[in-house]
Amino acid sequence: MKKIIKYIIADILRSKIIIGYAVLLLMISLTVFNLQPSSGKGLLSLISIVLIIVPLISIIFSTIYIYNSREFIELMVSQPIKRKTIWLSFYMGISAAMSLAFVIGVGLPVMIYSCNAIGILLIIVGVLQTLTFISIAMLAAVYSKDKARGIGIGVLIWLYFSLIFDGFVLFLLFQFQDYQIDKLALILTGLNPIDISRILLLLKMDASALMGYTGAVFRASMGGQAGILTGIVDLLAWIGIPLWLSLRKFGKKDL
Repeated sequence: MKKIIKYIIADILRSKIIIGYAVLLLMISLTVFNLQPSSGKGLLSLISIVLIIVPLISIIFSTIYIYNSREFIELMVSQPIKRKTIWLSFYMGISAAMSLAFVIGVGLPVMIYSCNAIGILLIIVGVLQTLTFISIAMLAAVYSKDKARGIGIGVLIWLYFSLIFDGFVLFLLFQFQDYQIDKLALILTGLNPIDISRILLLLKMDASALMGYTGAVFRASMGGQAGILTGIVDLLAWIGIPLWLSLRKFGKKDL
């Protein structure tokens, strides 16, 4: 397993795409911190960028990499190696490489310009976002043999979580505004890893005006450390459940 993981990490780190991804994040982070008058405003601007770019690149790159590694996966399956070991090795290898790129691109500037609890939480949330969308990408790839369809599914998932979901929630809130739907709003918040990440960071920054309705409900119900812990557990579930489903599918898949 360790040899497979090392091979995947080395293969990905040689890619110009992953290097470009790290450089892009680094340039954005440095620009944001240098343009803003305070590190707090710099972090606030960086949150919006991270929650859009990181999930998008993670899901697209991971999906493409899985499809491009199809022959290698078939070779590994023909060896006396458990399918579970192969799939987990790919997940760990991709996750390690992309998390490293994120830490270099965002983590280093954050630690230089804003080395505090909020900055550390941003790095943690960014890594969890990376792991989450790699997990979702692998689930999409294993359920579709067609490369174009798999990539399309990945992009649609990102589009749903980043844009469509908020509109859907607002539509529901508008339709049922005469009813007490705070609990429903809280449940819906947990169904979007990007939304829960945004609320976690804004909770720590105490930026109430930017949370929106779902964020306000989340803060009222689970404010403080309990809310942050709940949000992190929710993100861990978003990592584990898609990965488990993809493991089950890969174990039975006819290659």
